Amino acid sequence: MLAFSTCWNNSRHTDGEDMIDEILEMGFSSLELSHGMTVAKLPGIQRAYDQGKFQCVGVHNYFPSPTEVMIDAPDAYEFSSDNVNERNKAFRETLKTIEMAESFRAQYVVLHMGSVAPMPHKKWTGPLTDRLAAGEQLTDAYADDKLACVKKREKTGTKYFERAIQTLEQLIEPAQNAGVILAVESRSKYEDVPDEREMIALQEHFKHCPQVGYWHDFGHVGLKHNLGLLDHEEWLAKMEPYLIGAHVHDVQWPKRDHRVPFTGTLPYDDLLKHFKPGMPFTWELSPTREKSQILEAREVWRRKYAWTTH
Repeated sequence: MLAFSTCWNNSRHTDGEDMIDEILEMGFSSLELSHGMTVAKLPGIQRAYDQGKFQCVGVHNYFPSPTEVMIDAPDAYEFSSDNVNERNKAFRETLKTIEMAESFRAQYVVLHMGSVAPMPHKKWTGPLTDRLAAGEQLTDAYADDKLACVKKREKTGTKYFERAIQTLEQLIEPAQNAGVILAVESRSKYEDVPDEREMIALQEHFKHCPQVGYWHDFGHVGLKHNLGLLDHEEWLAKMEPYLIGAHVHDVQWPKRDHRVPFTGTLPYDDLLKHFKPGMPFTWELSPTREKSQILEAREVWRRKYAWTTH
């Protein structure tokens, strides 16, 4: 199923129905209602939905955005936080998202699980990315930095992952009651929770629970591939048993994601073979991407991968 995320034009609209209409005009009728959405847009979105203008295939946590959060910040509250009040807030806000997903008859809710607090991005993945952009990926300095990052992550990550698991366990029953799948998303920063080893452990932990699945983000994993932290296709092959859908966007070397498909470096022909027909392929594009470019890419996608559009 081909779908489109409202993250592309959310910031350009004050009325939710106008936002929906702009996407519908491009030929997408299945939408993911994304994070960063103000409560003020909900009446317009509801009008469009009640009129049968679109199908809501999924919702991205947090939806709507917590009223006290003034920017688009899906990681404003983390399941893994050292602060118990923040963890509780993350849980409560996620319950609201699940309720919204039920009201729009969504199939899934995309979740970010948190991060490892002692590993700020600016100190770890950030410098690695800067070295990559400078063409230093084959240097001893790059290898040393990457090894240090891996060692630090292995040493400090366990308790943050365990907190995320504990919160996810509490969300199973609400998700089951709402009829949605909790889609645990692959992330782009090595400090995020879960990393690849933890993601496999998480999916195995919930392998008998139909309410939890793996949500593949093409761009996020593409960035980790560029950093040499994984092989994109090998990773997808490992995660194939847990896959429920994906965010589709491209990566321009070395570190820009959320680009329009076919404008970057991702080998879709190789990667898509790990997906099954009927899974949602939700285009999640930067607000800077031009409508004409999106329309052109959509036609190419439909010709090449018609099986993903139904």
